[in-house]
Amino acid sequence: MQSLFSAAGRARLDSIVQPGVLCAFDFDGTLAPITSEPGHARMPPDVLQRLLSLSSLTPIAILSGRSLADIRARLGFDPPYVVGNHGLEGMADEAELAAHAALCRAWRAQLERWLAQEPVRGTGILIEDKHYSLSLHYRGAPDHAASLAWLTALAAQLAPTPRMVGGKCVLNLLPPGVADKGSALRELLRRSGAPGAIYVGDDVTDEAVFRLRRAGLLSVRVECIDGSAAEFCIARHADIGRLLDELTSRLRHLETAKAAQLAGPGHAHGL
Repeated sequence: MQSLFSAAGRARLDSIVQPGVLCAFDFDGTLAPITSEPGHARMPPDVLQRLLSLSSLTPIAILSGRSLADIRARLGFDPPYVVGNHGLEGMADEAELAAHAALCRAWRAQLERWLAQEPVRGTGILIEDKHYSLSLHYRGAPDHAASLAWLTALAAQLAPTPRMVGGKCVLNLLPPGVADKGSALRELLRRSGAPGAIYVGDDVTDEAVFRLRRAGLLSVRVECIDGSAAEFCIARHADIGRLLDELTSRLRHLETAKAAQLAGPGHAHGL
């Protein structure tokens, strides 16, 4: 993967950044560093300040695996577009959401029974109930590979079989046939009327966006790894501030240039 800060990456930024561009971000691992406990994730103050500066210039969207209520409480500002549950919450209608919630309640009850029957194998495993999806965290388990294999086998026995999406020490269970982050971003582009978009994410669920191939979409992955469909990457979470600065500076330059053009040559020379 090429770095976004390479010559090719900067050229791509120049081509995609224009007034009204939709700047969309994942949260965990992107705007906020990964934590051992999901509830501890927070956006660093310097990232928040940069995001606020960017939001004064162009529309911002947040696409998170967290529930809407959870992610909104962690942002520190109110962007125009927030999508939760891996592209599901904020996109589906009320009847669909009610059906998804009932399904997840049944899944959770069954999983809790299975985990209680095998307490040793269930050591360090946490079920996060996001109302319309479930996340099975195994960061605290002694053997990550074995825990993932066991949880995958258990999930395959649920009815109906959930759509399983992996992540960083987590297995996400979603109702079958629901939207993902890719379809959510396409819908946000339609709703916003934005001329293009940049999307930044760091995990398996973000690949649904990275796989989209649109001339007006720039995809960026946090951490440069083989096998990702993202167009460019930044090396680590700490580089997110630099990326936000790059976007802000370009938009401010465009704003200044437009103001100078509207003022006309006489104003530009102080005449």
